[in-house]
Amino acid sequence: MRLNEFLGIKYPIIQGGMANIALGEFAAAVSNAGGLGLIASGGFDAERIREEIKKCRALTDKPFGVNLMLMNPDVDNIAKMLVEEQVDVITTGAGSPEKYVADWKAVGTKVIPVVSGVALAKRMERMGVDALIAEGGESGGHVGEMTTMTLVPMVVDAVNIPVIAAGGIADGRGMVAAFALGAIGVQIGTVLLASEECPIHINYKEAVIKAKDNGTAVTGRSSGAPVRVIKNQMAREYLKMEGKGVPREELEQLTLGSLRKAVLDGDTKNGSLMAGQVCGLVKEIKPVAEILKGLYEDSLAELAKLNSEGI
Repeated sequence: MRLNEFLGIKYPIIQGGMANIALGEFAAAVSNAGGLGLIASGGFDAERIREEIKKCRALTDKPFGVNLMLMNPDVDNIAKMLVEEQVDVITTGAGSPEKYVADWKAVGTKVIPVVSGVALAKRMERMGVDALIAEGGESGGHVGEMTTMTLVPMVVDAVNIPVIAAGGIADGRGMVAAFALGAIGVQIGTVLLASEECPIHINYKEAVIKAKDNGTAVTGRSSGAPVRVIKNQMAREYLKMEGKGVPREELEQLTLGSLRKAVLDGDTKNGSLMAGQVCGLVKEIKPVAEILKGLYEDSLAELAKLNSEGI
């Protein structure tokens, strides 16, 4: 079974949970284009997220979901609200959803946590979740240490539930590779930053397009909160300070409000331009529908090419 059959969508593609970016309108655009759109909870409270769910429902009759960061201070209220709203899918990160899983599943919601290692994947399976997103460290935003190429097959071998690949996927070749590793579909994020519908500042989109193969760096390793961003003035200063052993409090002051600066203000020098290594493959701004269709059709073409070559 492919992810599109599993979720009742056109393409086996999930949009990543992009904090402070993926709200109701954008999630609806992705779902209408044939993928699974996700509303990112970020630091919002339960009622704000409920508003975004209502916006999304007004704009699409297709399945969509919510990405819940479990470190959110209002997490208990959000979890309860998601039961009331009976959303199609909940993906989770930054914590354990154990105490919420049974209630979510009781109303028919599919629960799909993001994992960065095999031990965590096994633990989530024991909780009774429906599938897993195995996300490699190539991805943008908060990352783990393992690469997608190594993580996905290890997780596939370790569990008996479906696995979705994430991290470093922006074209048909990446999608075919994910299937070869045992995944039933993919989650993408960076390539969607360069979509017409993505509600980030044009400067942010252009920074993604201009980024080269070595255009990203991981900040925050010393504090146990690694985040992959496009290299800019703020990121370089952060890494310099981090290398000198500057206290965490000072580092946090440097990044205070930095995501907002990038997303809303288009500040490409001081903003946190979260993006994955795959931004080197993203060359132009396109409609979401064109991105998803192209990704899927390119994967079919790549498969046909491999078959014709006898591989």
